[in-house]
Amino acid sequence: MSARDRLREAKRIVVKVGTSTLTHPSGGMNLHRIDHLVRELIDEANQGKDILLVSSGAIAAGMNTLGLKERPAGIPARQALAAIGQGALLHIYEKFFHEYGRTMAQVLLTKENAARHHQYMNSRNTLLALLGMNVIPVINENDAVAVDEIKIGDNDNLSAVVAALVDADALIILSDIDGVYTANPRTDTSATLISEIPEITPEIEQLAGSAGSAQGTGGMQTKIEAAKIAQNAGVTMVIARGNEDGTIRSILRGEEIGTLFPAREAHLRARKSWLAFGKRLMGEISVDDGCIAAMRRGASLLAVGVTAVYGDFSAGETVRVLSPSGQEIARGIAAYDATDVARLMGHQTADYQEIIADAAHEEIIHRDNMVLMV
Repeated sequence: MSARDRLREAKRIVVKVGTSTLTHPSGGMNLHRIDHLVRELIDEANQGKDILLVSSGAIAAGMNTLGLKERPAGIPARQALAAIGQGALLHIYEKFFHEYGRTMAQVLLTKENAARHHQYMNSRNTLLALLGMNVIPVINENDAVAVDEIKIGDNDNLSAVVAALVDADALIILSDIDGVYTANPRTDTSATLISEIPEITPEIEQLAGSAGSAQGTGGMQTKIEAAKIAQNAGVTMVIARGNEDGTIRSILRGEEIGTLFPAREAHLRARKSWLAFGKRLMGEISVDDGCIAAMRRGASLLAVGVTAVYGDFSAGETVRVLSPSGQEIARGIAAYDATDVARLMGHQTADYQEIIADAAHEEIIHRDNMVLMV
C-alpha cells in the first residue's frame, strides 16, 4: 500500500493553516475561507476521526482590528497584536464551530511546554482528553508571552510537535503554495512540483527558501523542518495549497495533491518523542561514517568517532549529531559539555581518564538517550 493510500486509513489528523490562507491580500480576515475550513474539519470529525487544528493568524487578526497595514518588527509590538488578535480570531472560529454543532477548545503552547518532560506529558494528556470528549482543539503558539528564546519558532514546527505529541497519523500543512518544487516557482517557470519526498536529504533542504509571505512568518524552510519531525515521529505529512475547497478531504482520500512526506515505519515512544522534538537543541557534534554505522546497529556514540564540536552546550543538554556531509543523523543528551567533548574527540574510551581526571561516562551520548533521525 502506498503512502497516499495509507492516508485513507488515518484516524488522527493535525491540520495546520497559515496566515496567508486565513487572510485576504489586503490583510483582512478571509471569512469565506475560514468558514469552509471549519466545515471541512467538522465533516471529517463527524466520520469518527480525531481532528486537531493548528492555526496561525493571531497577529494578522490584531493588525486587522487596529487597521494596521504593515507587520511591526519589534517583538513587544507583535506580542501586543497577538494578544489583541487571539481573542478576535478565536471568536471567529467559535462562531463557525457553533454554527456547525461542534465544540472547540483553545490551546496555547510555548516551547517550554515541550522542553520540560512533565509539561510535555501534561500537554499530551490534555490534548488526548479533549479528543476523548469529541472536542476539536484549536492550537496556537502563545505569542503574547513567548519570546525568541522560548518560541517553538513558527506554527509549521508547532504543528509537527503537536502531531508527535498526540501520535497523529497525518499532518496536513495548508499554505499559499502547492508543495515543494524543484526550484522556486515564483522565479523559475521550469520548476515542477515534487509529489513525494521519502527522505529529507541535504539536497532537499537546499530547495527550501527562507522567506515566508508578507503576512506570515514561515517559508518552505520551516515546512521542511516540520517534515523532519513528522516523518521521524511516524506521521505522514502533506504540504498543499489551502485556498481551495475540499483540499483536506481530497488528501485524506489518497488523491495526489501537494507534496507528501511518508512516515517512517516505527513510532517513537513518548520519551523518545520528547527527547527528539521537545528538548531545545543546544549544539552539534559531527561524527565519521564508522560511528554512524555503529549507531545504526544500536551502539552509543563514542568519542573515537567524533570529528568536530559546535556550540557551547553543557552536560545534560540536547545536541544534534551530524554526518560528514552535514545531514542530521541523530539527537541525544550529551554526557559531557562541549569543551570536554572537544578534548575527548577522536580518543579511545581507555584514554578518557588521562584527558579528564573525573571522566565518569564511557559514552558521549548513551544509546538510551539518543534518537536516530534517519
